[in-house]
Amino acid sequence: MKLPIPPHLLAIPPYVPGKPIEELERERGIAGSIKLASNENPLGPSPRALAALREALGTLHRYPDSAGFRLTRKIARRLGIAPEQIVLGNGSDEILSLLARAFLTPGDEVLLPQPAFAMYEIEACASGAVPVAVPLKEYRTDLEAMAGRLTDRTRIVFLNSPHNPTGHRIPAEAVAAFLVGLPAGVILVLDEAYIEFVRDPRGPDSLSLLASGRPMVVLRTFSKAYGLAGLRVGYGVMPPEIAALLHRVRPPFNVNLAAQVAAEAALDDEAFLEESRRVVHEGLDFLREHLARLGLFCLPSEANFLMFEVPGDARAVYEGLLERGVIVRPLASYGYPRHLRVSAGRPEENLRFLEALRAVLQR
Repeated sequence: MKLPIPPHLLAIPPYVPGKPIEELERERGIAGSIKLASNENPLGPSPRALAALREALGTLHRYPDSAGFRLTRKIARRLGIAPEQIVLGNGSDEILSLLARAFLTPGDEVLLPQPAFAMYEIEACASGAVPVAVPLKEYRTDLEAMAGRLTDRTRIVFLNSPHNPTGHRIPAEAVAAFLVGLPAGVILVLDEAYIEFVRDPRGPDSLSLLASGRPMVVLRTFSKAYGLAGLRVGYGVMPPEIAALLHRVRPPFNVNLAAQVAAEAALDDEAFLEESRRVVHEGLDFLREHLARLGLFCLPSEANFLMFEVPGDARAVYEGLLERGVIVRPLASYGYPRHLRVSAGRPEENLRFLEALRAVLQR
């Protein structure tokens, strides 16, 4: 069948998600697998969110509040900003789609680090824009090189901090200087999906940067620290003028009722958030120590995962782990064929991963 497919759509690299547990067990005929591939919360969802969901089940025949009034205002109070600065999304990656719809036209350029979250490039290509990828320098975002690639066609610059998959966080002064140097009309999008796990206090105070009045969007999510990845809810914080434009292209009811109710309750669950941080930080420290004992190079991380190098082809190690019911993330698609990424899990999951890894490396 021949269809008139626009050429720019054929250039889109498909997004490859982490392998689901169900798929692995179906393919390999095994049970009791663990997944440390997608940077999910090892403790599961917030208990307060689960309780709120149970109460809301009887109202699922109703459409959600399309404006997300209650959740938007709770986030605004928590961050000390105006509700008019917030746009809710079906995951924070929907905000990427809205930005592309609102600001990109064919031939525009989108600047991004390489590697980075695949949806930056996908959304740029879907709009007919040209992704301009700037390689990392020693596993860190190279802001100097990115500044050198700005042109009069640049419309959006994407940064993720902490960076995925390296876990590096960009220093505060570096982000501030980069923002000041952007040409008029260029939007800086700072993706902070892992912000709740950061231990380094020197990172950028993104909300203060927003207050400067420059065109900037900060992305955050309930998928990681709050344990609501399956409900798909995130948000962007931005100047009201940008938010108003995104609302023009935002689909109605884009954040479902269950997601809004759960996210609102999760914001109040401070005890769960603190426990999540504790488990993740202890898990990262444990994993990094034992990866080093195995003689493996491992990057420091301000997120909830670690990127590490293995001898030879990482794909073979990944497959060996799958045989033992352990799912991690291979990074060849990110340009690192010798590296894997592992999310911090519960103590027993971390131990099982290390035992499986040791067995695979000793084959």
